[in-house]
Amino acid sequence: MFQLGLSLAPVVILLDQLSKWMILKNFDMVAPRAIPVFPGFNLVLVFNRGVSFGGLVWLGPWVLSALALAISVALVFWLRKAETRLLAMALGIIIGGAIGNVIDRLRFRAVVDFLDVYIPGTDWPHWPAFNVADSAIVVGVGLIILDGLFAERSKNA
Repeated sequence: MFQLGLSLAPVVILLDQLSKWMILKNFDMVAPRAIPVFPGFNLVLVFNRGVSFGGLVWLGPWVLSALALAISVALVFWLRKAETRLLAMALGIIIGGAIGNVIDRLRFRAVVDFLDVYIPGTDWPHWPAFNVADSAIVVGVGLIILDGLFAERSKNA
């Protein structure tokens, strides 16, 4: 299980960094410009100096990077004890997402966010911009929840 999970981390890092490179290098984007892709989805350029929704910005990039790396190390230890493929995959993609964002913090002192989703035809605000690494972290957490639900059912069966 360990190798499976660990092998997904570099895949996520590569996809994350490649997508950010494409946005930064191939689009003539200056914040806060938005490029409509289709209704409900834009490409934008945001340099997020905090964490989720821009929070904890006062900690600075070095503390946030150290915190993310410490959490990643803890997740590697959890991954070593993972008993299911689903949990191993979830932890691997979370680790990859966390490291992808750490790379940004070390390079730019901020995380590059560029995906903008919203509900067209409403006055609802746009969801805060995010990136591939953020998506991987959210999907990984969802998979951990699913794994917990299925593992609990297996124990009760």
